Amino acid sequence: MQMETNFAYIDENYKRIVDAMEEAKAKYRKPTDEITLMAVTKTVAPEAVNHAISCGIHTLGENRVQEYLSKKDFYAKDAKVHFIGHLQTNKVKYIIEDMELIHSVDSIKLASEIDRHAARVNKVQDILIEVNVGGEESKSGIAPDQLEELLWQGGQPSPRHGSGPFSVHVRGLMTIPPVEGDEKFLYKMQQLYLDISSKKMDNIDMEILSMGMSGDFATAIRYGSTLVRIGTALFGARNYQK
Repeated sequence: MQMETNFAYIDENYKRIVDAMEEAKAKYRKPTDEITLMAVTKTVAPEAVNHAISCGIHTLGENRVQEYLSKKDFYAKDAKVHFIGHLQTNKVKYIIEDMELIHSVDSIKLASEIDRHAARVNKVQDILIEVNVGGEESKSGIAPDQLEELLWQGGQPSPRHGSGPFSVHVRGLMTIPPVEGDEKFLYKMQQLYLDISSKKMDNIDMEILSMGMSGDFATAIRYGSTLVRIGTALFGARNYQK
């Protein structure tokens, strides 16, 4: 019982976040719009993550392959796990069976490797294309003006498949906008998302727009986000040097 008491702050933070999400949705969105709250679990102990799940969060965001592998057996079994960090091609094989969605695909090379390993384990892996909407050198992601070309290439049959089925399925876009002027970039991302949605490209379904974190999730909801990624606002400040 003592361990449960230690996580009272998560209950309070969760309620605050949900209230803010509902307020933003009521102000800017349709009542029928669904917005997923993801718990970003980087450096967070599995016990705290499981408490967040017990509060009602069922989508977890993992940043690092090694950390995920060390913690996954301790997570509640009903949690849906997404990979949101930079993913190296040589690490795909370690997570491919577990991930419901991979957010951080920014090249044909990575998409092809995911496709190859997904076929190996007999699944279709849902992915998002990560867009570097602010053009920041420190961040991963495809440049906005290269997005359509990447999506077009991703919709073509690979040599391995010929004209057969794909083992990856693009479900939408993800971004981390610059801290300065993020509202302008959130708007730009919304327009990219709507533009791609209107083109009806092969094997591309614009169903998810993943943007908004602890500091800007309400603004991201205003600009069409369907999935917000919350770490610090839920779990508090953590030691990212681990």
